[in-house]
Amino acid sequence: MGPEWVAILALIALFVVGTLLPINMGALAYVAAWLVGMYALNLDEKEILGGISADLVLTLIGVTYLFAIARQNGTVDVIVRSAVRMVGGRVALIPWVMFAVTALITAIGAASPAACAIIGPIALGFAGRYKISPLMMGMFVVHGAQAGGFSPISIYGTITNSVMQDSGLPDSELVIFFSSLIVNLVLAAILFFALGGRKLIGVRLDAEETVDEVEADEARGYRTDHTDARSGTGASPTTGTAPTRTATLPSTGTAPRGTATATADRVTRDQVLTLLAFVGVATVALAFDKNIGFVAITAAVLLSALSPNAYRDTVKQIAWPTVLLVAGVSTYATILTTAGSPEFVGNWAAGLGAAAIGALILCYVGGVVSAFASSTALLPVIIPIAIPLVAEGGIHAGVFVAALAVSSTIVDVSPFSTNGALMLANKPDTISETRYYKQILTYSVIVVIAGPLLVWAALVLPNW
Repeated sequence: MGPEWVAILALIALFVVGTLLPINMGALAYVAAWLVGMYALNLDEKEILGGISADLVLTLIGVTYLFAIARQNGTVDVIVRSAVRMVGGRVALIPWVMFAVTALITAIGAASPAACAIIGPIALGFAGRYKISPLMMGMFVVHGAQAGGFSPISIYGTITNSVMQDSGLPDSELVIFFSSLIVNLVLAAILFFALGGRKLIGVRLDAEETVDEVEADEARGYRTDHTDARSGTGASPTTGTAPTRTATLPSTGTAPRGTATATADRVTRDQVLTLLAFVGVATVALAFDKNIGFVAITAAVLLSALSPNAYRDTVKQIAWPTVLLVAGVSTYATILTTAGSPEFVGNWAAGLGAAAIGALILCYVGGVVSAFASSTALLPVIIPIAIPLVAEGGIHAGVFVAALAVSSTIVDVSPFSTNGALMLANKPDTISETRYYKQILTYSVIVVIAGPLLVWAALVLPNW
């Protein structure tokens, strides 16, 4: 058996074990990289460790550190309250506000599960009170997280763009970002009209009462206290049973509130500084082409220096499990490349007669695997596999990677993924847990079956 097969079989075993057992997939990837590198490729340990992307790890630390500060000082609450007031009590716009806020949070650097954990209980609280479909509201949050998830300064975007750069593919940051944004926006629009959104048009509520009640829900809200070993946040069941729901106070970084108060409406100095920090990070990183990791961690350190006592322990809230996940998987991705596995799979797919068919197969591989495993772990692995198809099949690199990225993330609505499980765990009391689980499962099956095909048809075929 050649080393390319050894590396592929180890990758399959990695995903199977990481899906069935609560073990961080990054730790598994380090073990696989060590064993395959040492005994199949005859690499020494320094060569194996050379595969880690220091740039990517720094970016993950920087953006999650900055977002942890924003969450702790209530900046996220400011964004949510402001967005809710903007709808002026129009019930039909509330799902779209939740979509937009979640997209904004992931676009500025939050991990997708973290954004869903913050906005999900608020959105589903609205759904229960104002007779909005819980399935529509929950899936709006998940699709919103993925819509903003590939911005150039987001975690998904940074991973994808770094892997493309390391693989020698042309820069396609905006193509990937807008592809994900548009696909998830279209899916949200379909859900809106399919699940009763038209009936909500014209229904008005008192805007101030709406904000007061949602803040009361935050104080009484349901949050899941499970930690996903693969991504480090949220709940992620691997069986057909629904996760346990426990009532705890939400950890949005502000004191519990039963009703809106003047204090809640007042924007603090730290919140203003944090908002300015987000703008500054985006400006410096994009306009001046500086490393987003260095820029984000510099902003976080400056904010911490201005309020050292307030943020003394915030560094503990950095998404360390996600850092381990990405560091381990990126190391194993280098082992795959060294073994020649991407070329092997790509040449096999290209040999099917048409590069476009090979691209469709890879889109389905990404979608099916990601429905049960970590999208963050999958992206650094599946993108290098596509390189031979890009080189030999004449497919535009940017749209192909966009198709892979979108196919691998729209399936996060699955109740077996972190985001879908978070929506299930925070269901409103107006619907039974079993019924809501069946609704999410049915929708996720539809997305897994039809999603990669439609994404492939919309992005790959016109550019082939």
